[in-house]
Amino acid sequence: MAAIGKIRSWGPTLVVVIGLALFAFIAEELFRSCQASQNEQRQQVGQVLGDKISVQEYQALVDEYQDVMKMQGRENLSEEELNQVKDQVWNQFVSSKIIEKEAKKLGLTVTDEELQNILREGTNPMLMQTPFVNQQTGRFDVSALTKFLNDYKNAQTQSPQIFEQYQTIYKYWKFMEKQLRQQTLAQKFQTLLGGCLLSNPVSAKASFADQTSESNIVLASLAYNSVNDNDVTVEDADLKAKYNEQKEQFKQMVETRDIKYVAFQVLPSAADRNELMKSMQNAQKQLQEGSAPADVVRKAQSQVAYIGLPVTRAALPSDVAARIDSMSVGQTSAPFETRSDNTLNVVKLIAKSQQPDSIEFRMIQVAGATLDDARKTADSILTAIKGGAPFDTIATKYGQTGTKQWLTSAQYQNSEIIDAESKNYLNAILSAAVGETKNVELSQGNIIMQVTNRRAMVDKYDVAIVKHTIDFSKQTYSDAYNKFSQYVSENKTLESLEQNAAKFGFNVQERNDVANYEHNVAGLRATREAMKWIFDAKAGEVSPLYECGNNDHLLVVALTKVHPVGYRDWESVKETLTQEVMRDKKFDVLAKKLEGVKSLADAEKQGARLDTVPQITFSAPVFVQATGASEPALSGAVATTEAGKMNAAPVKGNAGAYMFQVLTRQERQGAKFDAKTQEQQLRQQAMQAAGRFMNELYQKAEVKDNRYLFF
Repeated sequence: MAAIGKIRSWGPTLVVVIGLALFAFIAEELFRSCQASQNEQRQQVGQVLGDKISVQEYQALVDEYQDVMKMQGRENLSEEELNQVKDQVWNQFVSSKIIEKEAKKLGLTVTDEELQNILREGTNPMLMQTPFVNQQTGRFDVSALTKFLNDYKNAQTQSPQIFEQYQTIYKYWKFMEKQLRQQTLAQKFQTLLGGCLLSNPVSAKASFADQTSESNIVLASLAYNSVNDNDVTVEDADLKAKYNEQKEQFKQMVETRDIKYVAFQVLPSAADRNELMKSMQNAQKQLQEGSAPADVVRKAQSQVAYIGLPVTRAALPSDVAARIDSMSVGQTSAPFETRSDNTLNVVKLIAKSQQPDSIEFRMIQVAGATLDDARKTADSILTAIKGGAPFDTIATKYGQTGTKQWLTSAQYQNSEIIDAESKNYLNAILSAAVGETKNVELSQGNIIMQVTNRRAMVDKYDVAIVKHTIDFSKQTYSDAYNKFSQYVSENKTLESLEQNAAKFGFNVQERNDVANYEHNVAGLRATREAMKWIFDAKAGEVSPLYECGNNDHLLVVALTKVHPVGYRDWESVKETLTQEVMRDKKFDVLAKKLEGVKSLADAEKQGARLDTVPQITFSAPVFVQATGASEPALSGAVATTEAGKMNAAPVKGNAGAYMFQVLTRQERQGAKFDAKTQEQQLRQQAMQAAGRFMNELYQKAEVKDNRYLFF
């Protein structure tokens, strides 16, 4: 009994211990769950209608699109072009998800049979971008596609190289097929929507009258800029009232942020320029003294390689091409600067000649058990051909066709490196006359080459170019970095950044409404880390120092304001509101001047300018030369005023106050009413207006774009 009593005395302690153990277990599981959720979220590029897309899935879509562009001949994309691809892939992903959901509600699909009908018709412009276009008819050939798909099934049994080619085309086709399905589904949805938009003969007739009823008027204009800004008082109450009136205009769909920043570009110092100039002068001296051009160009680390072959003007940098004809053969230029590419240059014109741009030739490759055997065989072949033996017959004897082929300047002149044997081979072709046969010795054998035709004689240049960017040195960059780093470390607030910028020689700049779908900050590349900071920071914070651009910029950013999704606060649009309120108040001033005016002559006495304005219609805004503005309100007022009469009250326009008298009104000469044509125009206009439905659907799709975290 005593033992039981003792155990009972431990009861509260045991309850606490067990409770803590259970809490620790639950907390650990909760922590793991939250951590797993955060890890998943960190890998999400975005979300549409609750559907998430991971960074791997998005990158796969981008890679797919790039592969398609390669198939279309776009091998190397610039950074800007790649960013455009990423945007296009994302926008297409979002729009297709939205359309798919709406189509599913309505039971809209694209069946395999519908797709086959599109292929059989072959009229969709997208099909003309595929490899299955008949070269004779210029039309898409569905039979060629069918044959390819059948061949693709058997391609795996062929060589890896052949299967890889089939695989590339197959992937391209599957991409185009997916695009066709998405395009067709969107068209069906829009067509269904268009069927809800009707027109009728009454509205068609009214629309025709709006377009063809023309009025000629005498217009009295008083421009708003005739009222001094200081004569108009704008108070906060006025701005708030205008804000409430136009609030819907200030609704934004994505969060944006305002920043101030200092971006500093590191430039070469005078010492850097002098050091490079010494190097260029040394290269000039060596070229003048006859040193091997290839060695001089290589040692000077020129951006333009010397290949030792004559090239056309097209292969030369534009600054060199502009001066090459003014140089004499053997001349070496003094170092000169080209600002467009920020380089110093030295040029030596070694030779200039007239040569064909295209050369037709044929060849026989000669090998043997040993190199000596190959040489002997090549000598005998050359002797036989020079003795009159047909080239084709000799080529066939050695298992070759001797097919004629063309060599153009573009095929070799833009190469960065051409080895000695290739140069020897090319020189043999370039220097041979039509009908001449040569025996070219190579390290692995010989080539019997014969030139059969030469076309398009052009000027060609053997030119050595030393082109070097005017770069900053490591010391210059280090000095600039230390100075910028000191500025950032000593100024941890936006206020101090602004106060002390001039002391350090920097300038604080401002950029409002930065959105997370942008690809850079302050127009500089390689600023993804800065972008991530901007959308993670709080107003008033100052970023760390960022090295960015082409490794030549230093950046610090301060976040000044966050504009969340929804309505902008009135102070953030204060400038816009001020202009609107000032326009209203200036109109009131001008309207008061026109109060009681009974004729245009009276308006002119009040300072109005009189002009005759012809051919005003209701359907198009009139452009007023006197105020330099388009005025839709004036077009509406004229349409409702009878011929021969003045308007009863001043018209409030975008740039002025107006009075007018309608002189005449008549139908446009030659205009004929066609009810069907007019109704079709109205339907098209309605469809254009309804096309904004995607904005409404986008707003409801709860789109989240986190690409800035990854790309």
